[in-house]
Amino acid sequence: MFEIVGAGPAGLSAALAARARGAEVMVHEQRANAGMRFHGDFQGLENWTSDTDVLAELESLGIQTSFDYTAVREIVCFAPDGSDHRLRAKRPLFYLLRRGREPGSLDQALKNQALHAGVTIQFNNRRRHLPNGGAVAEGPHRADVIAVGYVFDTDMADGCYAAVGERLAGAGYSYLLVDKGRGTLAACLFDRFHDERQFLDETVAFFRQAAGLRWNNAKRFGGTGNYHHPHGAVLGNRSYVGEAAGFQDALFGFGLRHALISGHLAGSAGSSNAYDKAWRRRLSALQAASLFNRWLYARLGDRGRNILIKYLIAGSDPRRQLQRIYSPAPWKSALSRWLPGQPPQPADSAHRNCDCTWCRCQRNTAGQE
Repeated sequence: MFEIVGAGPAGLSAALAARARGAEVMVHEQRANAGMRFHGDFQGLENWTSDTDVLAELESLGIQTSFDYTAVREIVCFAPDGSDHRLRAKRPLFYLLRRGREPGSLDQALKNQALHAGVTIQFNNRRRHLPNGGAVAEGPHRADVIAVGYVFDTDMADGCYAAVGERLAGAGYSYLLVDKGRGTLAACLFDRFHDERQFLDETVAFFRQAAGLRWNNAKRFGGTGNYHHPHGAVLGNRSYVGEAAGFQDALFGFGLRHALISGHLAGSAGSSNAYDKAWRRRLSALQAASLFNRWLYARLGDRGRNILIKYLIAGSDPRRQLQRIYSPAPWKSALSRWLPGQPPQPADSAHRNCDCTWCRCQRNTAGQE
């Protein structure tokens, strides 16, 4: 029996891969359904870290692309100096998809595929230990980045907008995603978490003026993310995948591809030792480049971010420009070793039933409130 804690994308990807090699699979999920951390908000499945289209890659891993998605080839990007730039790519930059409990979301599509494959999922089951080994895929164990925003209905035309600048999100970024009458707006913060309300208000005001933001039935949402350079993604006979291992795009938060791939590697490996070799071969250099990118971006300041946006539009294809930024390199890996990193935390160290934007008990522990 191959046991998995967490029915998110990483956990269900691991379940599908384990079933494909003939294992009996049990997934333990503490919530009542897959996707309950999310609220119908849009996220992006990035498509630039490899020449292979990400949808084709998922199909090759045995993950059917049965979820709703929209190919995004154009983004309107606002620089800190207020200028706007259209990034137009020949191939999709990313695929827009929904997260949550609704039909057509990534979470529900993966759940249905797993159940159809014969995976057993026990909902409302807080499994904290895996004495016989397995995969830990229960999401972030700490808040390295937070997202605060709104989901809403709108009569705006479809479009994807991004904005950077210290006033809007500090060393992070803000975005507005609209597709088929629904929208998601958020500020993603990598520092100054206590200013989350100010940053969100600034982001809303900015997109009202710059993009004509209009909404109905707006609902607040928030979430956390976890990234670091995992010096190891295995504890004993347990394989850590997705954000439980720190696998996340540290620059702009496009971590779904990492989650799905790491889950597949753990599920198909058959043992924690085999998984340890597999993730290092496939993800280690990408994660190192991601951490270097985050370190550099945080130190650029608004002047440097203006230059970054000009770099993205300088070439004939911004997808190629992004691929260069994200591409692994030995020198990036070497430099990333000097950046802070933490090993995976035991599953029972996560706060239970905590869905707040940034865990207030962590604030109290830090003596900041």
